[in-house]
Amino acid sequence: AGEWIPAVLAAADQRLTEVRRQVPDAGGLVIAADRERARAYARALRSITGQAPTVVLSDDTGASSRIESFAASRDRWMVAVRMVSEGVDVPRLVVGVYATSASTPLFFAQAVGRFVRSRARGETASVFLPSVTPLLALAGEMEVARDHVLNAPGKDDASLPSPEERLLAEANRTEQASSDLLPGFEAMGSQAEFDRVLFDGGEFGTGAVVGSVEEQEYLGLPGLLEPEQVTALLRQRQDRQIASQRKQASAARQQEGSGADDARRRAAARRELSGLVAAWARRSGQPHGVVHNELRRVCGGPEVAAASTEEIEKRVETLRRWFVGRR
Repeated sequence: AGEWIPAVLAAADQRLTEVRRQVPDAGGLVIAADRERARAYARALRSITGQAPTVVLSDDTGASSRIESFAASRDRWMVAVRMVSEGVDVPRLVVGVYATSASTPLFFAQAVGRFVRSRARGETASVFLPSVTPLLALAGEMEVARDHVLNAPGKDDASLPSPEERLLAEANRTEQASSDLLPGFEAMGSQAEFDRVLFDGGEFGTGAVVGSVEEQEYLGLPGLLEPEQVTALLRQRQDRQIASQRKQASAARQQEGSGADDARRRAAARRELSGLVAAWARRSGQPHGVVHNELRRVCGGPEVAAASTEEIEKRVETLRRWFVGRR
């Protein structure tokens, strides 16, 4: 399933778990480019969750009935090829993974439109996108179109088009070729790393290693929040991340002999720690943040972002002993 997709699917499933604490029937959708990749993503999800997701292929008989069955169930995930995204009608979808290189405004609106329909006040949807300029620009344009119709004054709610209808109308005005792909973008061959959160016209986050405490703070946002609360929490987390990075940089400058070699050693130790924490979380069933906190309790020291190279390496060695002890 490529180098990046298992990490992204694991993060998306963690986000879904958090949302389901308050929205028990919340579901997720992975939009794949073709049948082969859809099946690969389904295998990865089964490995992550222990449950086989619903797979919908556009040219298979029974595709519509599988969508209807998933919509009426409390199953976690569905995987669909990009050609059927416009036919997916599942109001309980709140987490999406855009794992296709289709980049036209119409298709993007059709795909992301699966997640803009909230059933109750405070429901918040999350869509995981590759951090590439065309898709981020489309996401920003969609948000403007959504806010325009949601805030339209002086109209009866019944007379307003739905957010999805407005987004599709806006997209149709600029649609040129529904099969356009991102030039040079291949979703199966990159490394995963948390980049940022786009919300309410703002960007939050300064990057984070997959599985790190910094990433967990964003994935762990509650599933029922008013927009103002989401913005406040995102800003709080970003401020904390920036302060931690400044503290880390200051400590590095004060350390004698902390040159490029130590920086490379520390980066390698953080990557190894994140991978081991993710593996231990899957084995133990504990959230990543709980594993990190237990490591801090056992080994001492601050959060990973402020920890020294030696402190991170000590946690790596501790995790290795945990794995040996559980064989």
